[in-house]
Amino acid sequence: MTLPPGQHLLEGFPRFGAHLSRPAPAVPIDPVIKIRGVVTEGFDVPLTELATLPRRELTVDFHCVAGWSATNLRWEGVSFETVYRTFIEPALAPETSVSHVLFRGLDGWRSVVSIDDALADDVLIAQRLDGRPLDSDHGAPARLVSPHQYGYVSTKHLCRIEVHTAEPKNTHGSLLRQLPLRLLGVHPRARVWEEERHRYLPPWSVRPVYRATIAAGVNLSARGSREARNPPQPR
Repeated sequence: MTLPPGQHLLEGFPRFGAHLSRPAPAVPIDPVIKIRGVVTEGFDVPLTELATLPRRELTVDFHCVAGWSATNLRWEGVSFETVYRTFIEPALAPETSVSHVLFRGLDGWRSVVSIDDALADDVLIAQRLDGRPLDSDHGAPARLVSPHQYGYVSTKHLCRIEVHTAEPKNTHGSLLRQLPLRLLGVHPRARVWEEERHRYLPPWSVRPVYRATIAAGVNLSARGSREARNPPQPR
């Protein structure tokens, strides 16, 4: 098996995300995906409506920017292009030129994807993994799956999609506090086989650091999974 540059095969598929040591967010009783941005009027798409669209099943690999890869994962859902053409495109004003899509999860994570990358044939809004509904570790009730990009693009617990005519910027915090984050800023394309890990840092500079953190990340993932299955009891 040939893996992308800088990647190492990992057994299983560990939980990943911004808060590995914490339980995943609770799933709403009637989950929806909010559609916002340059649409003429914001609206919500209940996840039950996805069941009315053509289904797709893909068996692909998942590549974390930290350097580990999980292979042969079987995802099932609806292609993002189908969702875009069915719900979002008709809600755009004439002559609106969408350039970027922002995906946001219930855990607060967000990813920004160019419209060309988002409409790629293998990009799904997935609701099932390996024949079972998504669990809390892997993005219930629905998540983005973009296998040709690093895992940070594949937002879990998807609850909001925004369409934009320019790349949205992160404007939170002071400039001084943002400088280190800007240096580590994610690459705008995040293509795995081109090793586009970060916007400003060359790939070779971060490989050793990420490789050293894989074991710690897997341990945190296991801790968060245990807490999700066995939440602390009130005292």
